[in-house]
Amino acid sequence: MADGKGILSIVGIGPGASQHTTPAALQAIKDADLIVGYTTYIRLVRELIAGKEVVKTGMTEEIGRARAAVERARDGARVAIISSGDAGVYGMAGLVFQVLQEIGWKRGESPELRLIPGMTALNSTGSLVGAPLGHDFSAISLSDLLTPWSVITRRIEAAAGADFVIGLYNPASGRRTRQIVEAQQIIRRHRAGTTPVALVKSAYRKLQQVELSDVDHFLEFEIGMLTTVLVGSSNTFVYEGYMITPRGYTNKYTWEGETLPGQTPGRSLVLTATSNEEPTA
Repeated sequence: MADGKGILSIVGIGPGASQHTTPAALQAIKDADLIVGYTTYIRLVRELIAGKEVVKTGMTEEIGRARAAVERARDGARVAIISSGDAGVYGMAGLVFQVLQEIGWKRGESPELRLIPGMTALNSTGSLVGAPLGHDFSAISLSDLLTPWSVITRRIEAAAGADFVIGLYNPASGRRTRQIVEAQQIIRRHRAGTTPVALVKSAYRKLQQVELSDVDHFLEFEIGMLTTVLVGSSNTFVYEGYMITPRGYTNKYTWEGETLPGQTPGRSLVLTATSNEEPTA
């Protein structure tokens, strides 16, 4: 760089298919001298990085990747550190900032930071099964490698009790199988067994698998680290093979677009005394 300042792009590549990687992410990868990433993610973008220097490491080596990216960019290189999905959602962005904090980096110093958003696993999963995220939702990772299981179960309990649609990341692995079973047990205390559940493995990749099930039966399907599980709210339903969580327009309007008695467009929803059931969340 002319001023000696390096550039560190923290890039979300989306699910991995190039057509779902944003133009900004593609440009950041193109402009970089050095690409840093988890081996699997490097493989997903291999066609984009021919001829570039690459630092790739395995799982559990995230700190080393973050340090390598920061150090090279601090010395003046143009570096892209990549994550699948969005780098700020269970990705490398937070760890990069912790490394920057640890070395005392300040704004205006090298490297210049560029954060490039990407399509999250919930976005890609949702698009393959319909509109399951049409209303409030939560995301919870079931991996207890870095977070105590007691904390994770408390979060599942809270999300299930508050009737969120729940997205479960990292639901299981070869050595970690009990967590998804316990998660189902917690959710069943708050949801009907017929509540829709979607399971998507490797969204938009070659080995993509999509299944629709329900709370009582979703454990009958194969679930691994590449699976994202979406558990519906009490209002989620399945129509023509699609999983849908309504926003709640019919609480206020008729299908002709007229306002229901007691409701006012642009104003808070009013619960009427004649209402026999909970409104759509």
